[in-house]
Amino acid sequence: MTTLWASLLLIALGFIGGPVANADCECGYSLNSTVFTDLIESDFTFLKNITQDTDWVVQEWKVDKEASKGPYGRKTQAKNVISNPSIQHNVSATGVNGDPAGLELFVRELETGEDHIGVAEVDSRRTDIIYGTFRAGIKATGVNGTCGAFFWYLNDTQEIDIEFLSSQITPTSSPVNLVLHSLLTQERGGDAKNTPTYKVVSLPFATDGEFHEYRFDWQPDKVSFYSDGSWLGDMTDSQYIPKSPGKIILSHWSNGNPLWSGGPPEVDAKMTVSYVQGYFNSSLPSRREDYKKRCKDRSAPNAICPIPEQKGPPKVGTVHFFSQNAGVDKTPNQTVYAKNLSKSLGRGLAAGMNCWMQSG
Repeated sequence: MTTLWASLLLIALGFIGGPVANADCECGYSLNSTVFTDLIESDFTFLKNITQDTDWVVQEWKVDKEASKGPYGRKTQAKNVISNPSIQHNVSATGVNGDPAGLELFVRELETGEDHIGVAEVDSRRTDIIYGTFRAGIKATGVNGTCGAFFWYLNDTQEIDIEFLSSQITPTSSPVNLVLHSLLTQERGGDAKNTPTYKVVSLPFATDGEFHEYRFDWQPDKVSFYSDGSWLGDMTDSQYIPKSPGKIILSHWSNGNPLWSGGPPEVDAKMTVSYVQGYFNSSLPSRREDYKKRCKDRSAPNAICPIPEQKGPPKVGTVHFFSQNAGVDKTPNQTVYAKNLSKSLGRGLAAGMNCWMQSG
């Protein structure tokens, strides 16, 4: 009898030829009718040290003014990327240094005798990202003379940009620059302003006042842009829409060019990012095979998880993360960084681990 019950239990759990239990989100994450297989979720209000987040690579490089296309070169330095976690996660918007919590990206005041401006950049470690929906909570700087950017990138001719020029900010409104860089941009010396894939949209708020969510949805035939869940515009000319895999980048920079970033800033300027979320497909055969193995039944309850939309400015505790779901693992077979996050908050299946790959 004991052997019989043990066999029945194994069958029920899927170990012996019986039905296999379904996991939440094992068939991906959906935006309307489109399903994406992979995710990146980074809650920078929790992160104590960006160098420990396995999803991101802090950049260190230097270019002279010729390559920078301005009167000054740029020094992209790790010291210009600073983690400022919340004093109480999901409760307080204040970071440990007294400023709004999040990842701080600095453009530095030009040092005496220096011809390179200190700037900041963080790139996703994954470079296999192709099509998806990408969101970031950003508080821009009000210090004149910088460009803040949240974008997908393969090279200078395949790029999807959301950019903030601090020189354009007023107390009540700010333009946001939406750009698809293409071969046409390259033909015009790197300037996309007079191409059909450049739009300036006026926002009804100052981008340096508080955090707002900026989002772009990239599909093979269209790129759509949003702010706080409100649609800003589409770009639909398929010849300019990227069709290759690449990476996500957060950047804050200046080269002194009066036609774009302006600057350099007269004092250190800071852009703060509270989170990044990406739900996307992978170009890697191994990730596609992983998806086939874990997605047992797309019609099963909760096999596909709808991606919630952020409505209005993202306030503390209002932003949804599948990786912070209480009790139920909603990131099967995904790599998610969580430095003691589960242990601290009592969430998830991997308490106390720095990062994990949940198998489906």
